[in-house]
Amino acid sequence: MAEITLNAETRTEFGKGAARRLRRAGQVPAVLYGHGTDPVHIALPGHATLLALRAANALLSIEIPGEEAQLALPKQVQRDPIRGSIEHVDLVIVKRGEKVTVEVPVSLVGEAAPTTLVGLELTAITVLAPATAIPGEIEISIEGLEAGTQILQGQVTLPEGVEVDGDPELLVVNITNAPTQAQLDAELAEAEAEAGIEHDAPESEAGEAEAAAEEE
Repeated sequence: MAEITLNAETRTEFGKGAARRLRRAGQVPAVLYGHGTDPVHIALPGHATLLALRAANALLSIEIPGEEAQLALPKQVQRDPIRGSIEHVDLVIVKRGEKVTVEVPVSLVGEAAPTTLVGLELTAITVLAPATAIPGEIEISIEGLEAGTQILQGQVTLPEGVEVDGDPELLVVNITNAPTQAQLDAELAEAEAEAGIEHDAPESEAGEAEAAAEEE
């Protein structure tokens, strides 16, 4: 993954009021820490940070005037729940050559066999990867896979130098037979019955019922 450079400024004001002023000025409050260093409170350029953090596990080069650039990974990103803008970022310092534990999104490629249903049980896999070579995603091919096929975490092909950091028996992909229309109708009817939903009889059936009642 390529490094993304962000030019930062140190912060001397703290609190909610100071943070709001930063955001109004188009900046994002952040804190940089790790590797035994004291936390450094910084302000990042808002738009550039938003673009950089669109990718999972973005490797950032944080440049502060008068100091050596620091490589960092986003540890926690707080976003506005309505606008989606970035409110605050926690950045953890990493070093070239070290390995870090990160979650990498899973991407399925190809098409499974006809009349099958593909279940993605894990949307991300936790791996141990070089800090400067974290994969953007992990591709898993499901091309032509038949019902009954299961792909476990330990069976996933990973880039060189990357290894699973977790239970290798954990299920990632599960291929099953797709339900028939009759099965879907039966499940829907059962769910509606449990919920107490009743449907009006079709007009033809209603008419027959009325005629039978009149004859009686």
